Amino acid sequence: MNQISRRAALTGAAAVIVALRLPGAAAQEVKLPGALSHTPMLNGWLKLEANGHVTVYTGKGELGQGIRTALLQIASEQLDIPMAQITLIGPDTKLTPNEGYTSGSLSMKDSGTAILNASAELRAMLVQAASAKLAVSAGSLATEAGFVVAADGRRVGYGDLVSAIDLDRKAASGTVLKDPATHRVMGKPVHRVDIPAKVTGGAAYVQDMRLPGMVHARMIRPPHYGATLLSLDTAATETVPGLIRIVRDGSFLAVIAKGEWQAVQAMRLLAEGAKWSAGTPLPAQADIFKIIRGLASNDTVILDKKADLPANSRSLSASYRRPYGMHGAIGPSCAVGLMDGDQLTVWTHTQGVYPDRAAIADLLKMPPANVRLIHVEGSGCYGHNGADDAAADAAMLARALPGKPVRVQWMRDQENTWEPFTPAMVTEVSAALDANGKIVDWQYGVWSNTHSNRPGNGARLLASWHIAEPLKPQPPTAIPQPEGGGDRNGIPLYDIPRAKVTSHFVPEEKLRVSAMRGLGAYTNVFTIESFMDELAQAAGADPVAFRLAHLSDPRARDVINLAADKFGWNTQASLPQGHGRGFAFARYKNLAAYLAIALEISVSPETGEVRLIRAEVAIDSGQAVAIDGIVNQTQGGVIQSASWTLFEQVMFEPAGITSRDWRGYPILRFNAVPEQVNVHVIDRPGAPFLGTGEAAAGPTAAALANALAHATKLRLRELPLTAARVKAAMQG
Repeated sequence: MNQISRRAALTGAAAVIVALRLPGAAAQEVKLPGALSHTPMLNGWLKLEANGHVTVYTGKGELGQGIRTALLQIASEQLDIPMAQITLIGPDTKLTPNEGYTSGSLSMKDSGTAILNASAELRAMLVQAASAKLAVSAGSLATEAGFVVAADGRRVGYGDLVSAIDLDRKAASGTVLKDPATHRVMGKPVHRVDIPAKVTGGAAYVQDMRLPGMVHARMIRPPHYGATLLSLDTAATETVPGLIRIVRDGSFLAVIAKGEWQAVQAMRLLAEGAKWSAGTPLPAQADIFKIIRGLASNDTVILDKKADLPANSRSLSASYRRPYGMHGAIGPSCAVGLMDGDQLTVWTHTQGVYPDRAAIADLLKMPPANVRLIHVEGSGCYGHNGADDAAADAAMLARALPGKPVRVQWMRDQENTWEPFTPAMVTEVSAALDANGKIVDWQYGVWSNTHSNRPGNGARLLASWHIAEPLKPQPPTAIPQPEGGGDRNGIPLYDIPRAKVTSHFVPEEKLRVSAMRGLGAYTNVFTIESFMDELAQAAGADPVAFRLAHLSDPRARDVINLAADKFGWNTQASLPQGHGRGFAFARYKNLAAYLAIALEISVSPETGEVRLIRAEVAIDSGQAVAIDGIVNQTQGGVIQSASWTLFEQVMFEPAGITSRDWRGYPILRFNAVPEQVNVHVIDRPGAPFLGTGEAAAGPTAAALANALAHATKLRLRELPLTAARVKAAMQG
């Protein structure tokens, strides 16, 4: 088999399949596990030093999901080395594997699996090297705390075996992992390594970065989409103390100053001196669902099951709607750029350092090899927010001021106005029940724009919209099944004999849209699980029993039964007046984590305010490495979904986006946090990692809507379930 260079392996430039010759059979291709399938060289993942220290490399970034801790636990467990002796290097285009984006709950499945197997293989290599050094059989040796130990008590430190270890080789298939029954680190409580700085005011985020000689920049944005800079009066701005430079390229406009407050002052004065064209009007917000439903679409049937329809069946139908939503990152987007000679370095909280590097190199017309992106965690980032654009801004400004680190920080109104939103969506569903209350037919359609306009070339960066010579934009594309984009989780997991699901991909975008946590799964699960309750009511069945009657997947049944049991679904006494209970279930992407949730809400008859009181959640995301991390991510997912479901929608009018601050885009506040979110983890030792982070979003939304229907006897099918919308429904 041809060898592949380390550089090619680290940049993901080639995929490698390991071939095994089986007795009496032709050579068969065996795909390496996880991200080893495209980055197979062991030295792309691990480095062993003479002092016994190990460096682990990952292309997946810490976004607050605790992935750094979990990956350290995996390496520590499989190598039998204390976590304190391991350094984890996160996404860096100079050092780490190209794992694309940190998204889709894939970090454990891809990077975790690669590190799991690579670490186990390194341990086996160390044992083999110690066997030769000690002149004993490998089978008689054990590993512990960074040593290989013989039965007679002799010990050899990992560092003493470095000369015998060659990691410049492809990973082998069939690596033997440690028996989960022997685990001492994986699946055990471990303190999160990213938390101390966050709770003590330390340098935790890219927003906290301060480099020697660093200067500060602020952007001046157009007032709305399509507006161009007609004229610019810089006289007042030039009087600001500490001003270093005004940077303009077409309608791309920024200031650089010695101090941050000086940059803010200069930004405000320059904005007053800027005159803009009218721009492109937006549609009326009240018409947006009708517009989306009526736009030209590319239609794909993603499920088509044939069966005869019983003559005595009865049908129900409904339509559900989700508005545009924003990421609402607490810390607005930020990046630091440094142009040193012909080398550009950008520190950024992008979710994909390699794709963003390619886009920035394209934008600046630089060789990608001369551009380095280093991931630094950002204060709030799930999906494609303004991080990539801020990185491009920093790159542009660093090029304009070489030799100085340039920090660019967006303002709140810029973040809210210019970040890519999650698309508004429309779903339509109809189903038929037979005489026994079983679902015998399911017809489903979903209308949505793309859920990924992440930068692949520079044209998708905001800076390219505004420079004098913008790049040619790439047309939006749909994300194919089985993961899907707007149609993610559009196929119900339930056992239904006759079903058709159609994805209506709408290329034309009225607002800037891209990826947000869960993509279309949030809306599709909201629809499916809300409608399951409507069907259960029509069948005269309990919602939990109705779901179980249509599910044969044992792991699905396990999470449903556990959530219902912990909630006391079948034994609970009647709820107080104005309270309701709701239930929902999904398997994220139909191939990742299983999650079921039972919850209780209260509804104020005076204001219509819905409050989540208590939630019991059961999750199965395969083998559990960091149980506290699974609990944390699930709790966070429930709370974030509650915020989306009860509060959040982007407001706009023909003149532009009006959700420019927290008053215009309210999110869930501390006084609305639920009293309890109890998470019950079903651990599957030895099973594949399924990912956790995005599993709770859709089920939480549906369970809230179902609880609202239980409390008020009203079925609301348009999100968000705001107090005003609920009050209007109760009054009317």
